[in-house]
Amino acid sequence: MSTDDRRQLAEKFQELHRGPKLLTLPNVWEVAGARVFEEAGFDAIGTTSRGVAASHGYPDGEAMAREEMLAVVKRIADSVSIPVTADMEAGYGATPEAVAQTAAGVIDAGAVGINVEDGRNIMGDRTGAQLADLALQIEKLRAIRDTAATMSVPIVINARTDVFWLEVGEPEDRLAHAVERGNAYVEAGADCLFVPGVKDRDMIARLVDELNGPINVLAVKGSPPIRELEEIGVARVSLGSGPYRATLALLKTIASELTGLGTYRSFTEESVRYGELIDALAREGETHIDYPSE
Repeated sequence: MSTDDRRQLAEKFQELHRGPKLLTLPNVWEVAGARVFEEAGFDAIGTTSRGVAASHGYPDGEAMAREEMLAVVKRIADSVSIPVTADMEAGYGATPEAVAQTAAGVIDAGAVGINVEDGRNIMGDRTGAQLADLALQIEKLRAIRDTAATMSVPIVINARTDVFWLEVGEPEDRLAHAVERGNAYVEAGADCLFVPGVKDRDMIARLVDELNGPINVLAVKGSPPIRELEEIGVARVSLGSGPYRATLALLKTIASELTGLGTYRSFTEESVRYGELIDALAREGETHIDYPSE
């Protein structure tokens, strides 16, 4: 993909955050899923770091090497014609210089957006959770913006704050804390502010009012529906690792049926046909092969 092509995709992705229509962003972990969402008519897709890592046998939290993660991002970006944004966790680096290298890798991989979070989950769960130093996080975001400018691709920076997600501090202080961080990230060059862990309608509305940039929320059980989020003024809703975990739930159902009833309904009644799978992975100009419907 040429620099001009990347720039055009990035500009398109930028515009999707500014219109009256909410951007619904499904998150994928491999190529076939990316094609499914593209064929369904979505305007853009994102990767899910948790889904990518888990599908390769790694826990979340940058346990998967940056090069491995970027390789998956590239395969996905190469497989679709719509903008792709990459979830790169905390940026794969303790310094702005290291995060700048990650941003350059994302652009080279063909993605035109990047997620960078400020949460540090020390014990593998919410125990011991804390947030990255604010001044350092600001420098990291500036480094990403500078890298994008140098490479002439206006990458969309989705700056994530984990104040609510990691339940940092007292509940009554979290709104002010998230707003402080979010607005600092906008000043540092962020294009969108990701605040996972919030599903209460009134709290989301307050974030929309108090943050100085487009807001991204995470769809979870109990979240307001898309139309309502759009009315509130949310710019973007992500699915995160939800589709990946739902797929694992189906695999558990299949396993249970096989070991219990010994039947096959859970994976034969509504599964994608062989031909559909081949079509989803076929590249332009490749010969179509008719496969049985089973």
